[in-house]
Amino acid sequence: MTLHNLGFPRIGRRRELKFALEQYWRGELTQPQLLTVAAELRRTHWQWQAEAGIDLLPVGDFAYYDQVLTLSATLGVIPPRHRQGEIDLDTLFRVARGRAPSGQPAAAAEMTKYFNSNYHYLVPELTATQQFSIRWPQLFEEVQEAQALGYQVKPVLLGPVTFLHLAKTVGEPFDKLQLLPSLLQSYQQLLARFAELGVEWVQLDEPALALELAPDWQQAYETAYVTLQTVPVKLLLASYYGSVAHHQSLISALPVAGLHLDLVTAPEQLAPFAAALRPAQVLSAGVINGRNVWAAELDLLAQALAPYAQQLGERLWLAPSCSLLHTPVDLTLETELDPELKARLAFARQKLTELQQLQQLLQYPTSDAAQAIIAHCQQRRAQQAAAVDAKVTARLAALGAEDFKRQSVFLQRQVQQQATLRLPLLPTTTIGSFPQTAAIRQLRNRWRSGELADVEYTRLLQQITRDTIERQLKLGLDVLVHGEAERNDMVEYFGEQLQGIGFTRFGWVQSYGSRCVKPPLIYGDVSRPQPMTLAWAEYAQSLTDKPVKGMLTGPVTILHWSFVREDLPRETIAYQLGLAIRDEVADLQQAGIRIIQIDEPAFREGLPLKQSDWKTYLDWAVAAFRLCASVARDDTQIHTHMCYSEFNDTIEAIAAMDADVITIETSRSHMALLDVFEAFDYPNEIGPGVYDIHSPNIPTVAEMVALMQQAAKRIPLRQLWVNPDCGLKTRRWEEVEPALRHMVAAARELRRQLG
Repeated sequence: MTLHNLGFPRIGRRRELKFALEQYWRGELTQPQLLTVAAELRRTHWQWQAEAGIDLLPVGDFAYYDQVLTLSATLGVIPPRHRQGEIDLDTLFRVARGRAPSGQPAAAAEMTKYFNSNYHYLVPELTATQQFSIRWPQLFEEVQEAQALGYQVKPVLLGPVTFLHLAKTVGEPFDKLQLLPSLLQSYQQLLARFAELGVEWVQLDEPALALELAPDWQQAYETAYVTLQTVPVKLLLASYYGSVAHHQSLISALPVAGLHLDLVTAPEQLAPFAAALRPAQVLSAGVINGRNVWAAELDLLAQALAPYAQQLGERLWLAPSCSLLHTPVDLTLETELDPELKARLAFARQKLTELQQLQQLLQYPTSDAAQAIIAHCQQRRAQQAAAVDAKVTARLAALGAEDFKRQSVFLQRQVQQQATLRLPLLPTTTIGSFPQTAAIRQLRNRWRSGELADVEYTRLLQQITRDTIERQLKLGLDVLVHGEAERNDMVEYFGEQLQGIGFTRFGWVQSYGSRCVKPPLIYGDVSRPQPMTLAWAEYAQSLTDKPVKGMLTGPVTILHWSFVREDLPRETIAYQLGLAIRDEVADLQQAGIRIIQIDEPAFREGLPLKQSDWKTYLDWAVAAFRLCASVARDDTQIHTHMCYSEFNDTIEAIAAMDADVITIETSRSHMALLDVFEAFDYPNEIGPGVYDIHSPNIPTVAEMVALMQQAAKRIPLRQLWVNPDCGLKTRRWEEVEPALRHMVAAARELRRQLG
């Protein structure tokens, strides 16, 4: 029974890749030194997988920024503004970080969520005359690298149809599918190169199959895989993140040597696909959850798989449901976790061990080792019955319709808020966070280690907060923020203060590039024992007469950016979180905070992949947000922030959230995301981001004026705010201050033009 893996986290268990990348970008590391760090990580990760019994090791899962960008470079799909001569590693970084070959600013590639995950990818840009050719050798070099170490490898890359589906068109409008024949020629060349290197199996990831595809896209799959069947390698077609049973007849007819199914999100699809297998075809069962951290119920999985193991024999492969990219690397580093909670967890390395144990249960079910595994699973289930908080349960049961709506409609609230806040036309603000400098991080580390007492830590953070307020006053911003110097992460900070949520020290996962997040663990009923942000909001507001926003993370985002218990519906957990944030809103309002921002950047990423399932999710996601905000008085202005969202298909739900002001990411799309507002009369106020904070580029006043002029063509001026497209935590003050100075100047110039 073959064990294989769809992909392994690339960042390193202590985020070695993150730190090496950032040192390289700062000029503190040479490119050969960066390549050495990367090679050592790959070597270590391959060794771990081999030691865990993985028979086919994935190659191609490593990326210096993003695996979609790596494939774009491999195929020569690099925007002209970032390219000069041959493609090299710096070309990839220019695409991701917004640089021209001359070193001057050039718009970075658009970045958005990878399906319904919290991972971001760089969107390939295609023209009607796009030429594909093999231009970047990283995949082939890494195959040879692994083979030289004695490993049997399975190259992993995005399939051709999903690659096209994820790409965007630039220039004159055209149908992306017209590029498929040319793209397939390059894929044939790619696969032929793998065959020349002695590769037997290649994994082509096609997660777009989990979507509800139009007929022309369904036909594209048939065209693609009929074309690729002539290449002398065995193709494993991999789908994940959802059921593909709605395309079962299409998929089962494709001429591929094997199919991988995500049996975590959709275990019911195993039976029909197994029944339709051709005599020599392999079925890869993705039964270990690649997107959560809870230990697998191996004994129950073995019971479910046993009939198929008997039926298929060696044609049944075992794997995680998807790449382990979405999980932390190694649980053994967590020496400070509560032992009972730790016993319920499995990170990437441990999930590989779970595969080996599942194999043991299926092949040798009566062995002493198998019986020990079964006993351990049963004991863990007996110990981990989730603690029920009767108070939380009672609060949820008592909720009524009035708890989910504001006191008055927006137009009435708007009048009161204008009278209270007295803001100018096109008010300027930021999204919340300001630079988390090395000094701030060092300060937090000293405090966490006990080197710094609570009183001194608070005093020093107050100095930083005062400095942040003074900088904003000098810049002339209309609505200020306290800067969030005390916060490690917008979700982790709250997770540390809520009951029912645990957190790790090394549970990092990659979000994009060198950006990593450490999701909390929602293991029990959630409640708020005491205020979480009140003291910092009160202190910041005491420093100025201008309004300072209270900054909260919304329940849907906390839910989606955490590792969530699996014994309750996600809707129920969202409402538990909503009640906790509601209590914080009430306390901030009582303290005189006039503007409260409840961030929901993950609102859209929770959408089911199938549009027919959206309504159920959107109903409870909107309700969870409204549960937080409905406690606000009419003169309290509620903001929310969303980033990397396509709004066209969810705009009605976003409007139903009834936030007084929404700020969104629009700079990388050059305000194209606002096209939806031409057809939909959005009732409330909106701040389209006027510069891209994920790039070190400092936009000019003219550039931001032009963007706001575009926005004003779609949205009435009285509804518009001026702001960056996201928080400024990851940027340096040397970039932030001139960018914000230009932003304020752009708003003033627009006011001048308007008289």
